[in-house]
Amino acid sequence: MRVEKGVVYLDGDRKEKADLYFPATMPAGKKFPALVWIHGGGWSTGTRDAKREVSVCSILARNGYAAMSIDYILSDKKQAVWPTNLWDCKTAVRWLRKNADKFGVDPNRIGVAGGSAGGHLAAMVALTTPTDGFDPARPDGDISCAVKCCVDFYGIADVSSYHDVTMLGKKFAEAPELYRAASPVTYVRSNSVPILICHGTADTTVNIKQSEKFADVLQSAGVEHELVAIPKAIHTFDLQPPQRDLRPIVMRFLDEYLKSTTFVK
Repeated sequence: MRVEKGVVYLDGDRKEKADLYFPATMPAGKKFPALVWIHGGGWSTGTRDAKREVSVCSILARNGYAAMSIDYILSDKKQAVWPTNLWDCKTAVRWLRKNADKFGVDPNRIGVAGGSAGGHLAAMVALTTPTDGFDPARPDGDISCAVKCCVDFYGIADVSSYHDVTMLGKKFAEAPELYRAASPVTYVRSNSVPILICHGTADTTVNIKQSEKFADVLQSAGVEHELVAIPKAIHTFDLQPPQRDLRPIVMRFLDEYLKSTTFVK
């Protein structure tokens, strides 16, 4: 495995950076499928190189994927950062696609994943289209932000039924439409990309009902999806919670929709 740390992917003097993970070798004549990983932390904390992020991206690299773990703008619990945080995540997809040849990545096989707040942002990246108004005008506005699939770990699918969140800048009672517009369930369409959802039944931070509702909406729209409920698992786990090894499940999903290699422990 090869890692490049502190890569600049945003314009200007932004402090947020990315870490890139690559398999040790590339099969002759082939390019890596890739995944953008988005950390959690209530939209206000977290970093690209936390323990979970390193673990997930390392597993991806060992299984033939390029992984891009990103920082993005965080709320300091006093200011709104929406939708700049989503723009950052979409810009990461664009940046990876723009630099695909440089890093040996297949620009047509890019997915997105994240945990908690990162799961919410990953789902928003996956489900929103240019017509929804969330694709940033720059940089590289001519490059697509689209992804092939999404893995959502215990994310918030319906922000309007969650609680007031500082990153939106207003309380739900003040701006219910803002909360609806920030909810992944709002953008589910019949042609939405496949989504794998993983959630613990003992999660008291983001109730599993969020993911159950997400799965119901996806089901109603006829979207390929899977909800994996992990009995007794609490909030914030990686691919190896003590209750169940999720690596085979996640890699099977990614292999199906991004066409990579067989799962390697």
